[in-house]
Amino acid sequence: MRTTCTPKRRARRSARACPCPQRTGRVIRVERADNLAFMRTIPDASVHLVVTSPPYNLGKDYERRSSLDAYLAAQAEVVVEAVRVLHPRGSICWQVGNFVDNGEIVPLDVVLYDIFAKQDLKLRNRIVWHFGHGLHCKRRLSGRYETINWWTKTDDYTWHLDPIRVPPKYPGKRHFKGPKAGELSCNPLGKNPSDVWEIPNVKSNHPEKTVHPCQFPVELIERLVLSMTDPGDIVLDPYMGVGSAVIAAEMHGRTGYGCDTSDEYVAIARQRLGQLADGTLRTRPMGKPIYNPDLPRGGH
Repeated sequence: MRTTCTPKRRARRSARACPCPQRTGRVIRVERADNLAFMRTIPDASVHLVVTSPPYNLGKDYERRSSLDAYLAAQAEVVVEAVRVLHPRGSICWQVGNFVDNGEIVPLDVVLYDIFAKQDLKLRNRIVWHFGHGLHCKRRLSGRYETINWWTKTDDYTWHLDPIRVPPKYPGKRHFKGPKAGELSCNPLGKNPSDVWEIPNVKSNHPEKTVHPCQFPVELIERLVLSMTDPGDIVLDPYMGVGSAVIAAEMHGRTGYGCDTSDEYVAIARQRLGQLADGTLRTRPMGKPIYNPDLPRGGH
């Protein structure tokens, strides 16, 4: 799929209309395909970021529930291909929640750990994605987080902290004494966002909501794209859904690759990419404060 820019723009109060991605001969690859078959068409060591959220084996509309052993075996096949296509300086970010069986939870990142470790990957962070809304449980505490395991192929990996810094807790704070007395004690660009990220999940009132029941918020992927890739790099999502990872890549001058087995989801992904190209796609801005009902206009 190719996209071209037009000057069309649409203003939003609660969401941004994304700017046109600047095309420099890069070609987006968005296909309806089995992910193993799709990845086998990609050259070795050519992808700088594999970022995805595979099904959790819960029997959602877009997946078939199987035994946990069968699920892990299928995941292992995808991971092997992801490692093959990964650049030596590249990263893999695998976002998962819990497998639930008769009320018992199995943290998927825990049982997936050995699969990645056996590929000689190194775990750099276990990022906790916290969100405020979801299903309400009656016999256990309601789940309000999922995890992103960030793996690298080598110790020489691409990493840029500055583009994802967040406002400091005490802006303007200065050293009280010593040789730096009076100087700023915080980085003027902001602080490290840490490994706990509070980002709203995509529910009915979210500006990015589509028919997909478990949709990635674009800003979650933006952080990964900006910190772990350079402009022009390839970003791959082998469980693309409605294309949020491809969109995040294209928004920032990277090349998005993605596939899914659902005709409907692929069609929506292509539609959203078309809206991105003409400047009408609505997304929640990266870094926008969480809505606070105690503040005027929720703090927005």
